Amino acid sequence: MPSEYQLHGQTQYDWQDTAALANLRLNKNVPKPTNIPAGHALVRIRAAALNARDMMVVAQNPIYPGPHMQDLVPCADGAGEVETPGANSAWKKGDRVLINSNSMMDWDYSGSEPLIGYKEAAGKGASEIQGTLREYAVLPDSHLIRAPSHLSYEELAAMPAAGATAMHALFFGPRAIKPGNIVLAQGTGGVSCFVIQLAAAAGATVIATSSSDEKLQQAKALGATHLINYKTTPAWDDEVLRVTGGRGVDVVVEVAGSSTIAQSLRASRRGGLVAVVGFLSESKEQDLVIPIIMGGYTVYGVFMYTKVHTEAMTKMFEEKRLKPVIAKVFEWEDAGKAFEMLSRQSAVGKIVIKVAE
Repeated sequence: MPSEYQLHGQTQYDWQDTAALANLRLNKNVPKPTNIPAGHALVRIRAAALNARDMMVVAQNPIYPGPHMQDLVPCADGAGEVETPGANSAWKKGDRVLINSNSMMDWDYSGSEPLIGYKEAAGKGASEIQGTLREYAVLPDSHLIRAPSHLSYEELAAMPAAGATAMHALFFGPRAIKPGNIVLAQGTGGVSCFVIQLAAAAGATVIATSSSDEKLQQAKALGATHLINYKTTPAWDDEVLRVTGGRGVDVVVEVAGSSTIAQSLRASRRGGLVAVVGFLSESKEQDLVIPIIMGGYTVYGVFMYTKVHTEAMTKMFEEKRLKPVIAKVFEWEDAGKAFEMLSRQSAVGKIVIKVAE
């Protein structure tokens, strides 16, 4: 019988508390789907990858919107192969695919609302939408993306959410980066590694911050030019201004949130863009209105990502022959250890769970 991981407890924890894994169980008696609707395909999932929000969901932490239904399968990212196409499916047996992490195809920027509701925008593995930490999934054709041939299933699974988020921040916000721009990437987590790779591939100069010199050397290998250890240089915004000759950067991809956004603004050039992706730090009250106005900054909330962003990122990885950074691949029975590693926030790149050979 196929198996899947399910959210089975409702106790709330801090999202970095490994005790939250008491809410997660492995169900080894899941019937294999046999009813494949028209325009859908049965996908044999080969690998799934973790994002910080997945631990927030498992922890039932209010920081990530819920409530999440009982027996929810967590995780948004995955990759596999089509096993059984339904009638009129655009896919055929054996096709290698990425699973689009949410239901959003695209939205326009003319001021209209997103084309679907919030629950769909929450993405797979949250609320009432089943995720990818399972052996089989029946998915609409539109939720699948053709996989670049040079990548393994583990590498493919690492791409959708973090890669598409980075793509959105760099190329689909108020303005796209261009060759010669200077981009600041915070840390060496999943999104930040993609930011470094994509920005460098587009001809931008990348400044990377991280908590250790070892991680910074990995950032350099991905394409970062300037490296700042924020543990030994807590005033990293001053260092950014120094290495840019007092100018500041064109774009900051802000992943920590309240604890760093004031420094991100100060590290930006006049009229610069701060693309706010994450909220990993504890919220705090501060007045940013005057700095934003006086600096002429654009602060852009990177609300999710769409299939358009994911496909654009995948195309760039294929054209440039890029490979996502994987911190570690865990076996199926060791999924709990993967979440433990995620909670420590010590990984460079993505944490992946091998679902099947």
